[in-house]
Amino acid sequence: MAYRMDMPPKEAQKTERLFGTDGVRGVANVYPMTAEVAMKLGRALAYLIRNGPHRHRVIVGKDTRLSGYMLEQALSAGLISMGVDVEQVGPLPTPGISNLTTSMRADAGAVISASHNPYQDNGIKFFWRDGFKLPDETEAKIEELVSSGEIDNIRPTATKIGRAIRLDDARGRYIVYLKATFPRELTLEGMTIVVDCANGAAYRTAPAVLEELGAKVIALGVSPDGKNINHKCGALHPEGLAKAVVKHGAHLGVALDGDADRLIVVDEKGNVVDGDAIMAICTGELVARKELKKKTLVSTVMSNIGLERAVSQWGVKVVRTRVGDRHVVDEMRRNGYSLGGEQSGHLIFLNHTTTGDGTLAALQLLAVMCRQQKPLSELASIFQPVPQTLLNVVVKQKRELGELPTVMKAIKNVEQKLGNNGRVLVRFSGTEPKARVLIEGEDAARNEAYAREIVEALSKALNG
Repeated sequence: MAYRMDMPPKEAQKTERLFGTDGVRGVANVYPMTAEVAMKLGRALAYLIRNGPHRHRVIVGKDTRLSGYMLEQALSAGLISMGVDVEQVGPLPTPGISNLTTSMRADAGAVISASHNPYQDNGIKFFWRDGFKLPDETEAKIEELVSSGEIDNIRPTATKIGRAIRLDDARGRYIVYLKATFPRELTLEGMTIVVDCANGAAYRTAPAVLEELGAKVIALGVSPDGKNINHKCGALHPEGLAKAVVKHGAHLGVALDGDADRLIVVDEKGNVVDGDAIMAICTGELVARKELKKKTLVSTVMSNIGLERAVSQWGVKVVRTRVGDRHVVDEMRRNGYSLGGEQSGHLIFLNHTTTGDGTLAALQLLAVMCRQQKPLSELASIFQPVPQTLLNVVVKQKRELGELPTVMKAIKNVEQKLGNNGRVLVRFSGTEPKARVLIEGEDAARNEAYAREIVEALSKALNG
C-alpha cells in the first residue's frame, strides 16, 4: 500500500527553516536555540501582533528544563524591546499557555519547551490570540523578519518600552479550567490513580486536578531538577508507571510528557493504552451521546488500521492527516470536526480546547470510565491493533525520497511483499535529524525484517 513522506517542497529546503512541525527546536545554546535567536523571535512576534495604539501582552511559559531560564529572559527581552508587555507564568503545560492566552485576552502566547525531547534540548512555539498555534504563513513571516533585519531599527523608548510581570496565580487558573471540563455530575471519589508527570511542566497541576476531583493520587515524576525531564519516565517511558499501577492496585495510570500536551495511559492490569485506543474509547462515548460532529474522527498517517476497524461499528469515518497535532487541528477546524489526535497521545477535544492537552484528555477518558462503570482494560478491548514496527534512523541530511532510487526500490519491494495486508510509511521527523520507517502487517517478525531493509537503504543513501 501507499507510503508517505512528510518533507517540504524543494524550494523550501534551499534555506534552512527555523520552524519545524512544532515550533523552533534544537540543542539549547546551539543555533537556533540560542539567546540571540530567542530575542529576535520575540521581536518578530511583537512586531506582528501590534494592531493599534494600546499596550499589547504576551503570556510566556516554560517547562522545567535548566535552559528555560536563559531562553525565557531572552525571549521576554525581545518582546519588551518592541514595546510589548510580558506576563511570565513559569513552569506550566503547553495547553495551559494556550488557555491563558485566550482567557486573559492576550495578543499571543509563547511556550519554551522541547516537549518529549531530552533536557539538553529546548524549543519555542507560539500561540495566536485565539489559542491556536500559528499558521505556516505567520511562521514564515517571523522567519523572514528574523533573517532580514527589517525591524532592527524599530526601537521604542521611554514609556513605550514594554515591561514584565510574574503571573502568580497562573497555575490555579489552569486547574480551575481543567476541572470545569469534567462533568459536574461525576466524581473520582473511590478511584486510585497513578500519575507520572515526567518531571515536567505538569508536576503540580495534574496531581492537583485529580485530587480535587476526588481521586486518591500517587504521583511520580514530580521532582524536577532541570535535568531529569522525560528521563526514564512519563509518556515515553511508561514502564515504571505500569509497575506502580499493579503494585498499588490502582484503577489506571496516567503518563504525560515534558510539556503535558500528550497522554499515554496504563490499565489496571499494567497494560499500556496508547492514543489510538483512547480515541476509540472516547469516540464510542461521544457517538452514544450524539456529540461527535459529523461522525468523523481525525487521526494521522501513523494511526493503526485497527482504529478505523474499531470505530466503524458506530459508522464513524476516519480522516487521516500528516504527522503533527497542528495538522490534525487544522483539519478539524477546516471541516468542523470535534475529536482528533495521534497515536503518540496528542488528543484534541475541540469542544474544550484548541490544542493537545494530556490532563484534559485523561479527564475525558475518566468520565467514560465513571459513566460506564467499566475497568479500562474492558473499555480498551474494542481496539485491536494490527502489529506495527517503527524504526528510527539518524540521518545526516533530509532529501525527497523520490531522489533516492535505492530507497524507493526497497520500499516498493516491501510493498509487494505486504500486498493488501499491510502498509509502509517512510517519513522524516520534523523535530529531529531522523527518518522514521513504519511497517504495518499481520506478522510482527516480518514487519521487523521489512523495516530493517528500508532503514539500511536509508542509512546508506543519506549517511554516505
